[in-house]
Amino acid sequence: MTNRKFSRRSRFIAVFALAAVGAATRAVTTWPSSRHAAEAAHLGTPSSTGALEAVIDQPGPLTVETVASADWQIDRSGLINLKHPKAQAAGLKDGLEPIQIFFHAIHHPTRGLFIVDTGVENALANDREHAALRGPVASAAHVDLLKANAPLGQWLSAQHEPLEGVLLTHLHLDHVSGMPDVPSSVPVFVGPGETSEHGGMNVLTQPIIDRALGDRGPLQTFQFSRDPSGVFAGVLDVFGDGSLWALHVPGHTPGSVAYVARTAKGPVLLTGDASHTAWGWRNGVEPGTFSDDQKASVESLKQLEALAARHPGMSVRLGHQALN
Repeated sequence: MTNRKFSRRSRFIAVFALAAVGAATRAVTTWPSSRHAAEAAHLGTPSSTGALEAVIDQPGPLTVETVASADWQIDRSGLINLKHPKAQAAGLKDGLEPIQIFFHAIHHPTRGLFIVDTGVENALANDREHAALRGPVASAAHVDLLKANAPLGQWLSAQHEPLEGVLLTHLHLDHVSGMPDVPSSVPVFVGPGETSEHGGMNVLTQPIIDRALGDRGPLQTFQFSRDPSGVFAGVLDVFGDGSLWALHVPGHTPGSVAYVARTAKGPVLLTGDASHTAWGWRNGVEPGTFSDDQKASVESLKQLEALAARHPGMSVRLGHQALN
């Protein structure tokens, strides 16, 4: 038997076993996405879409560097709703879709260096047996196809300033897989309900997420309030100076967060997994089976695309593919 055939057979066995365990677990109980402690964050001032749009096109003080930490391939049906009429009309079928795992480095002139999401850890490049993302779940997720290009630890070691904070778009494996390279003293910020979301499949993913988070202090949960403008589920002025904004965009997960950064070259929108792919964004088609709430995903994507359309100078950076 060739290595390729063995790999396919092993993955099939792993997927079958995980599906059976997940189905049995859902029939009995549900698990939280993480057992890591969480507390209310003091960072971020509740605001509105109106306040954001009043300043969004003004040059800002931030710089944003998007780093493609790894190349990967993952199931298209999870990334794009293949039941959508546009997807069916385009003839899209399930199969492996090439994607990238990003992190975004944001530099503030007085607040320092923050990152949005975490890319992949050093161990996924040189010591996979000890990576947080390992075991049967990793096999089922095609991690053997992952190629680490710029692990977070390697990138951080080349910086001349300390990391001040991690701003997560959500708590899925591919967005926290670089966390082992983040010093335990660095605060980590998440959207509401990210650690407490319950689901049967969490019995499989929770150990990996908690392993990636390690023994750091409690996660800092953003305190969104209702958007007075009635556009997004919530809006925060992250630093209180109008330079960085957090948008509550539930759907992919209950606490998914997108970010808008004001730079000297114009606004930058980081969608997180409110939109995974270039095809999905260009055609207004929401993510597929990887999302928790399809209806909410539709609405969140609609509002993000409308925001970008109202501000054509905005650079849009998607969850897992480059738009340009």
